[in-house]
Amino acid sequence: MSNRRLARECALQALYYADSLKDMPQEDVLDYAADYRKELGEYFPFCEELIKGSLEHLKEIDAMVSSYAKNWTIGRMSAVDRSILRMATYELVFSPEKTPVPAIIDEAIELAKKYSTENSSKFINGLLDQLKKERK
Repeated sequence: MSNRRLARECALQALYYADSLKDMPQEDVLDYAADYRKELGEYFPFCEELIKGSLEHLKEIDAMVSSYAKNWTIGRMSAVDRSILRMATYELVFSPEKTPVPAIIDEAIELAKKYSTENSSKFINGLLDQLKKERK
Protein backbone atom coordinates (compact mmCIF):
# COMPACT_ATOMS: atom_id res chain seq x y z
CA MET A 1 0.00 0.00 0.00
CA SER A 2 1.33 3.43 -0.90
CA ASN A 3 1.92 5.91 1.86
CA ARG A 4 -0.40 8.42 0.18
CA ARG A 5 -3.15 5.78 0.30
CA LEU A 6 -2.41 5.24 3.98
CA ALA A 7 -2.59 9.02 4.50
CA ARG A 8 -6.01 9.04 2.81
CA GLU A 9 -7.15 6.16 5.02
CA CYS A 10 -6.06 8.05 8.10
CA ALA A 11 -7.83 11.21 6.88
CA LEU A 12 -10.97 9.19 6.12
CA GLN A 13 -11.01 7.75 9.63
CA ALA A 14 -10.54 11.21 11.18
CA LEU A 15 -13.31 12.71 9.00
CA TYR A 16 -15.62 9.82 9.85
CA TYR A 17 -14.87 10.41 13.54
CA ALA A 18 -15.62 14.13 13.17
CA ASP A 19 -18.84 13.39 11.28
CA SER A 20 -20.09 10.98 13.92
CA LEU A 21 -19.39 13.40 16.79
CA LYS A 22 -20.87 16.56 15.19
CA ASP A 23 -19.32 19.97 15.92
CA MET A 24 -15.99 18.54 17.03
CA PRO A 25 -13.22 21.17 17.08
CA GLN A 26 -10.73 20.76 14.23
CA GLU A 27 -7.88 20.43 16.75
CA ASP A 28 -9.52 17.31 18.24
CA VAL A 29 -9.88 15.77 14.79
CA LEU A 30 -6.23 16.48 14.05
CA ASP A 31 -5.23 15.02 17.43
CA TYR A 32 -7.02 11.82 16.43
CA ALA A 33 -4.99 11.68 13.22
CA ALA A 34 -1.73 12.48 15.05
CA ASP A 35 -1.61 8.89 16.28
CA TYR A 36 -0.50 8.01 12.74
CA ARG A 37 2.24 10.68 12.52
CA LYS A 38 5.09 8.21 12.98
CA GLU A 39 3.60 5.61 10.64
CA LEU A 40 2.93 8.17 7.89
CA GLY A 41 6.23 10.00 8.26
CA GLU A 42 6.68 12.47 5.42
CA TYR A 43 3.08 11.82 4.28
CA PHE A 44 1.52 13.06 7.52
CA PRO A 45 1.27 16.68 6.23
CA PHE A 46 -0.76 15.35 3.26
CA CYS A 47 -3.13 13.59 5.69
CA GLU A 48 -3.44 16.80 7.73
CA GLU A 49 -4.14 18.84 4.60
CA LEU A 50 -6.95 16.48 3.58
CA ILE A 51 -8.54 16.74 7.02
CA LYS A 52 -8.15 20.51 7.44
CA GLY A 53 -9.21 21.29 3.90
CA SER A 54 -12.24 19.02 4.01
CA LEU A 55 -13.41 20.56 7.28
CA GLU A 56 -12.68 24.16 6.26
CA HIS A 57 -14.61 23.79 2.99
CA LEU A 58 -17.31 21.51 4.41
CA LYS A 59 -20.32 23.69 3.52
CA GLU A 60 -19.10 24.27 -0.04
CA ILE A 61 -18.23 20.61 -0.48
CA ASP A 62 -21.60 19.43 0.84
CA ALA A 63 -23.39 21.87 -1.48
CA MET A 64 -21.41 20.55 -4.48
CA VAL A 65 -21.96 16.90 -3.59
CA SER A 66 -25.67 17.55 -3.04
CA SER A 67 -26.01 19.28 -6.39
CA TYR A 68 -24.63 16.23 -8.22
CA ALA A 69 -26.22 13.51 -6.07
CA LYS A 70 -29.48 12.84 -7.83
CA ASN A 71 -32.22 11.80 -5.38
CA TRP A 72 -29.76 11.74 -2.48
CA THR A 73 -29.09 14.21 0.28
CA ILE A 74 -25.86 14.37 2.24
CA GLY A 75 -27.77 13.23 5.33
CA ARG A 76 -29.07 10.08 3.61
CA MET A 77 -25.61 8.90 2.58
CA SER A 78 -23.72 6.57 4.86
CA ALA A 79 -21.18 8.35 7.06
CA VAL A 80 -18.34 6.47 5.36
CA ASP A 81 -19.49 7.41 1.85
CA ARG A 82 -20.07 10.99 2.94
CA SER A 83 -16.56 11.19 4.41
CA ILE A 84 -14.96 9.68 1.30
CA LEU A 85 -16.86 12.08 -0.95
CA ARG A 86 -15.95 15.09 1.19
CA MET A 87 -12.27 14.21 1.16
CA ALA A 88 -12.17 13.42 -2.56
CA THR A 89 -14.13 16.57 -3.42
CA TYR A 90 -11.72 18.65 -1.37
CA GLU A 91 -8.82 17.06 -3.21
CA LEU A 92 -10.46 17.50 -6.63
CA VAL A 93 -11.59 21.09 -6.21
CA PHE A 94 -9.72 22.89 -3.44
CA SER A 95 -6.36 21.18 -2.85
CA PRO A 96 -3.36 23.17 -4.03
CA GLU A 97 -1.58 19.89 -4.87
CA LYS A 98 -3.58 19.20 -8.04
CA THR A 99 -3.30 15.43 -7.84
CA PRO A 100 -4.40 13.92 -11.17
CA VAL A 101 -8.18 13.44 -11.28
CA PRO A 102 -8.06 9.71 -12.16
CA ALA A 103 -5.81 9.07 -9.14
CA ILE A 104 -8.19 10.87 -6.77
CA ILE A 105 -11.20 8.97 -8.12
CA ASP A 106 -9.37 5.61 -8.06
CA GLU A 107 -8.27 6.16 -4.46
CA ALA A 108 -11.82 7.08 -3.40
CA ILE A 109 -13.17 3.95 -5.09
CA GLU A 110 -10.59 1.78 -3.32
CA LEU A 111 -11.50 3.33 0.05
CA ALA A 112 -15.18 2.65 -0.64
CA LYS A 113 -14.44 -0.97 -1.54
CA LYS A 114 -12.46 -1.42 1.67
CA TYR A 115 -14.63 0.50 4.15
CA SER A 116 -18.15 0.69 2.75
CA THR A 117 -20.84 -1.39 1.08
CA GLU A 118 -20.73 -3.36 -2.14
CA ASN A 119 -22.52 -0.64 -4.14
CA SER A 120 -20.68 2.32 -2.63
CA SER A 121 -17.75 2.25 -5.04
CA LYS A 122 -20.10 2.62 -8.04
CA PHE A 123 -22.04 5.42 -6.33
CA ILE A 124 -18.83 7.29 -5.43
CA ASN A 125 -17.34 6.77 -8.88
CA GLY A 126 -20.45 8.17 -10.57
CA LEU A 127 -20.65 11.17 -8.28
CA LEU A 128 -16.95 12.03 -8.51
CA ASP A 129 -17.07 11.64 -12.28
CA GLN A 130 -19.66 14.46 -12.27
CA LEU A 131 -17.85 16.50 -9.61
CA LYS A 132 -14.60 16.57 -11.58
CA LYS A 133 -16.20 19.33 -13.69
CA GLU A 134 -15.71 21.62 -10.69
CA ARG A 135 -11.91 21.43 -10.90
CA LYS A 136 -10.46 24.81 -11.71
